[in-house]
Amino acid sequence: MPSVASRGRGGRRTINEINMVPFIDVMLVLLIIFMVTAPLITPSLIDLPSVGKAARQPDKIIQVIVNKNDKLELKSEDKSAPIDLTGLADAVRRAQGAKNSAAAANTAVVISADKNVKYESVVKVMDTLQRAGIQRVGLSVQLAN
Repeated sequence: MPSVASRGRGGRRTINEINMVPFIDVMLVLLIIFMVTAPLITPSLIDLPSVGKAARQPDKIIQVIVNKNDKLELKSEDKSAPIDLTGLADAVRRAQGAKNSAAAANTAVVISADKNVKYESVVKVMDTLQRAGIQRVGLSVQLAN
């Protein structure tokens, strides 16, 4: 309710001001609460993965290249062959050439794509390789010519 102030002879006017004292009191109480509780909160540590700190470097690198027109190419040991998505997993397993799973697990498969390729095409290739059980699948940062 606005307070009333007299203005001399018989004239009254209302003062339309907000009383800031309760607002300041609440803000000071909140400030004190945050100042007391902030040191008590323990910061949690997040263990983020880092690049280049693999336990063991891959013995062999197989590269799957996704071209501009969504055509796939398999490159292994300076040999390059066109491939389709349905036969990709079998071709990668043949390129790994390992009968046991330990040697196949240490073979890295790198997906390289042109910058104009749709993201969906790259995800389909990655999904196909992971569903086939190929363990080390990564993405290339830059397409090698």
